[in-house]
Amino acid sequence: MKIIVDAFGGDNAPLEIIKGTMLAVDEYGIEVVLVGDENKIKACAEKNKITLKNTRIVDASDIITMSDDPKSVLKEKADSSMSVGFRLLNEGEGDAFVSAGNTGAVTVGSTLITKRIKGVKRPAIATVMPTTDKPILFMDCGANSVCRAEFLNQFGFMGSLYMKCILGCDSPRVALANNGTEESKGTPMVKEAYELMKKAPYNFIGNIEGRRIPFGDADVVVADGFTGNLILKMYEGVAKVLMNSLKDAFMKNAVTKLSYLLAKSGIDDMKKQFDYKEYGGAVMLGVKKPVIKAHGSSDARTFKNAIKQAVWFIQNDFTEKIEEAFSEQSDAGKATKEV
Repeated sequence: MKIIVDAFGGDNAPLEIIKGTMLAVDEYGIEVVLVGDENKIKACAEKNKITLKNTRIVDASDIITMSDDPKSVLKEKADSSMSVGFRLLNEGEGDAFVSAGNTGAVTVGSTLITKRIKGVKRPAIATVMPTTDKPILFMDCGANSVCRAEFLNQFGFMGSLYMKCILGCDSPRVALANNGTEESKGTPMVKEAYELMKKAPYNFIGNIEGRRIPFGDADVVVADGFTGNLILKMYEGVAKVLMNSLKDAFMKNAVTKLSYLLAKSGIDDMKKQFDYKEYGGAVMLGVKKPVIKAHGSSDARTFKNAIKQAVWFIQNDFTEKIEEAFSEQSDAGKATKEV
């Protein structure tokens, strides 16, 4: 198994990306292709005493920054680490591509370089999120700010398949993010999506309000990319605020510090349960080859876990499963028309 890595994508590149990649090499026994300025990669590894095991470096002279136009991945910055990484993926030089870089550029590269699976209207960013019970899948988290109802319906279909095949969830409960649980709530587009999802070949359970998402009332939560990204960022921010407030509360005096020692085991379990770094990033569902968008602020552990998602994706032949599922849907639609 060979993973292509954008060594210069993200706020902490290249050091944390290289460190995380080497952690993944040790843990998962993979080969990697590091894409980026070869001299800088080697100098960074040498300075920080990192051995580049099972690694091939492909030189790329440019970098796509977080403020760059996403379309620059196609032409203006065609020699960037991200652009070259996408091309290598297309040419079969690796089994998956992982980048912590510009989300818009990852979306454009996935859609226009790697390209969509036949039948998929729009690829979507799907993020595994912790809840009080078990992980859920949330999509779209930023790929499609403006959506049509049929896109949301397909997101539900792909998300349900992901939960079954990757996370082993039987009959995943799919819900539509909305400002109320009633069928009559929401924008015209959301109402139209609701009607489509009621008839879909997956376990649609209706609308879900934002406050119920952390309680795991659904296994897959569907939203347009604008709404989804807002919910995701708020989710992560609230988790950080709660953890920091809890820490401050226990550090007030000697008595509270002693209380912390008594409760430490349970607190550590809670921190791990709600730590987004455990999942590392998001998968781009609906494209022909596995693409993983790691968190822009990834440290080594976070990036290692993003690569873990690529490993899961490949081990489960998930791209092929989506292709087969959409092909079967297309055949079923043709048969219905013929009848």
